Amino acid sequence: MSLKAHTVAALATLTLITGCSATASSAPAQPVLGRITELASGLDMPWGLAFLPDGSALVSGRASGRIHRIPAEGGTPVLVGEVPEVAQSAEGGLLGLAASPRFADDRTVYAYVSSSPTNRVVALRVAEDLGSLRQERIVLDGIGTANRHHGGRLRFGPDGNLWIATGDAFDPPVAPRRDNLNGKVLRIRPDGSIPEDNPFDTPVYSYGHRNVQGLTVGPDGTMYASELGLNDWDEVNVIRVGEDYGWPEAEGPDGEGGTRPLFWLPPAEASPSGIAYADGALWMAGLRGQRLWRLPVEGGERTGEPVAFLTEQYGRLRTVEVAPDGALWVTTSNTDQATLGGTPSREGDDRILRIEPLPVR
Repeated sequence: MSLKAHTVAALATLTLITGCSATASSAPAQPVLGRITELASGLDMPWGLAFLPDGSALVSGRASGRIHRIPAEGGTPVLVGEVPEVAQSAEGGLLGLAASPRFADDRTVYAYVSSSPTNRVVALRVAEDLGSLRQERIVLDGIGTANRHHGGRLRFGPDGNLWIATGDAFDPPVAPRRDNLNGKVLRIRPDGSIPEDNPFDTPVYSYGHRNVQGLTVGPDGTMYASELGLNDWDEVNVIRVGEDYGWPEAEGPDGEGGTRPLFWLPPAEASPSGIAYADGALWMAGLRGQRLWRLPVEGGERTGEPVAFLTEQYGRLRTVEVAPDGALWVTTSNTDQATLGGTPSREGDDRILRIEPLPVR
């Protein structure tokens, strides 16, 4: 695996979404990207990405069910181990990862597994030398499975609870049902128990979602989620306790009922998966859109217009995470589509990119 570096000169294509007006009162700042470094290449359908205390990261292979470690400085991925009972489908397999906030003590990483007969979240114990892992327990089971719409993102909140994004399993009527785990944002304790302040005395925190594949937390504790829509609009939502986000009766700003999104974008320009907060904005990976979106926010409110970077430079983008040093790590997602006759993979796919942090100027 070679280490390649190249520089993005300035602002990529600026895309304004009709119907989404800026709320900032002053002239918008001009965001730019820093240097882009290719940290690893030749990966097999990378999906989840979780940083460890030493600055290295674990990455999940959707189809293989394997977890590799990427050194902080990049280089050859090192196999850590394979997660059992992973069932691959068009969108399923080994999906999101989240390292325990107490990883240095408990050596635990959580994984979202597309399995049979249901999807689940499992706790994995990683060896002290990072050279092996074992599954310790199933933390949450009973998430309906299908060929598509698994959701799959995991995120620890500042409250120490584990947040879980699920899809509607290609069955839209389950999304508004509060007695069903699909089409939801879930919240549980790391041991699988239900927090006392969950709204329905179940893992369900919010409902009425189609297919949430991104979760991130702002500096004030606001939880944001990116959601794949159907034909008209993808969404970015602020996740609030007990709220209904409208699917299947509403999509984006259209339809009846449900909490309206903070941002909405056409699927051809987005089809979002991973999302991360950094430097006053959400950074969102686009699959079909093949671009990295910057969405300015503060305190759960939008403060500007969407700006697109990396448009069609690297193909489909899956995951965005903020490294301990403040850089963005972004994974591409082309090999999965190549096997399905979709977006062709490129030489070196799939890869992990590092984008050096630069302040808005």
